[in-house]
Amino acid sequence: MEQRDAQTFLTLAEELHFGRTAERLHVSTAQVSKAVKKLERQVGAPLFHRSSRKVTLTPIGERLRDDILPGYELIQGGFARAIAAGRNVNSTLGVGFVGAAAGRFMMEVAKKFQDRYPDCEVRIKESQFSDGVELLRRDEVDVLFVALPVIEADLTVGPVLARETLVLAVSARHPFAGRTAISFQDLARTTLLRSPEALPGYWDESLVPRQSAGAGPIVRGPAFETTEEMLALVGAGKGTYPVPAQAAQFYARPDVVYVPIHDALPFEWALVWRNTGETAHVRAFGQEARALAGLPENDPM
Repeated sequence: MEQRDAQTFLTLAEELHFGRTAERLHVSTAQVSKAVKKLERQVGAPLFHRSSRKVTLTPIGERLRDDILPGYELIQGGFARAIAAGRNVNSTLGVGFVGAAAGRFMMEVAKKFQDRYPDCEVRIKESQFSDGVELLRRDEVDVLFVALPVIEADLTVGPVLARETLVLAVSARHPFAGRTAISFQDLARTTLLRSPEALPGYWDESLVPRQSAGAGPIVRGPAFETTEEMLALVGAGKGTYPVPAQAAQFYARPDVVYVPIHDALPFEWALVWRNTGETAHVRAFGQEARALAGLPENDPM
C-alpha cells in the first residue's frame, strides 16, 4: 500500500464522506473514488458500503483501519519530528569545546545565538583533550569547537574561526625558559610529551612531526590525557609541549613558561559536526560563530 493510498483510505474512514475527504486532501472526488477502488482490488473485497445517503466501513475495512492506523500515525509523527529538527530552530543544541579560551568563545556565541533564538536552549559541555571528537560520535553534543586538523569521513569541518601563534610550554627550569623565542628546529633539542593515544595519528603528526627539518628526530616523552596532566608533566621537567598562545593567559603556572615558536604554523580552530547532524540550529549557531569571528556572511559553512 502506497502512503498516498493509505492516507486516502484513513481519511475516508474518518470522514465517511467522499466530498469532505476530497476537500481535506485537496483532490477531486473522482481521485478519492479511484484510490479506494484500487485498494479494494488489491484486498479482493469491498472496504466501504456506499449508498446515496451514507458511507460506512465494511468489517474488512474496519479491520484494515485498525491494523494500519497506529503504524501510519507513527510514521507521520516521526516525519514531522524530523522536519522540526531539520528546519526549525527550537528545542536543545549541545555545544562542546576543548580548553578555557574555546569555552569563553563558545559562551559568547551561545549568548548571541540565544538572543536571536530564545526557543532553543544551548547546553555547553567541556570535552577533555583526549576525547578528540568522540563527544560528537557519542551524540553528547551537536557541534564541537576543536583544534584542527580534523580529517574524518563522518564529520564536517566548518571554516577556521580562530588562529593563534604556537608556543612551547616548558619547565621554568628548562634552558629555553629564558629565551624570547625559539625555532621549529629547536624542538629536536628537547623532549616532547606524547599526545593522548586516543587522538588520531595525523593530528599529533601535524603538531609535532617525527623529525624537525634539518635537526634530526624529535625525542618523545611520556603521554598525557588532559591539559592539567600535560602542564604537571611540563612543570616537573618531564617534557615540553606545543600549545596555542592563549595558554599563557588561561593556564598560567609558576613552574611553566610559554616560549613562542616563531616559524611554526598557526594553531587553528573550527566548528565540527556530524555529516548527518546538520540541522537548522547547527547552521544558525555556525552563522553566529562566524559573525563573532568576523568572517564574511557569504563564507560557506
